Amino acid sequence: MKILVVDDEEDVQSLFQQKFRKEIRSNIFEFSFAFSGEEALDYLANHPSEVVMILSDINMPGMSGIELLKTIRVAHPSAPPQVMMITAYGDSKKHDEAMLLGADDFLTKPVNFVALKEKLLQLI
Repeated sequence: MKILVVDDEEDVQSLFQQKFRKEIRSNIFEFSFAFSGEEALDYLANHPSEVVMILSDINMPGMSGIELLKTIRVAHPSAPPQVMMITAYGDSKKHDEAMLLGADDFLTKPVNFVALKEKLLQLI
């Protein structure tokens, strides 16, 4: 499963690579990383049918995760089929807005990688 992780904190890349090391080696998951909403849209434009899942932070400078979600649902209605939003804030307003805009799930930071791995494995 090809997963695009969108987060302005670049250390997220090494964290995901560490937490999913076995699954990456076994070719269960393949991760790509974008460090802004704009970079994520560029990636999707260049890889339109590869990404199966997007994990996006909500609070990013420039284009927020909410704005990215809106754009994805309008400009890329068929790809990706799944979008999970991630935030450090347990804000019910952001949760409701994300779900209303078509998010498939909502996670809070720090990410529980055991629970995330279980959710992703269910999608395979």
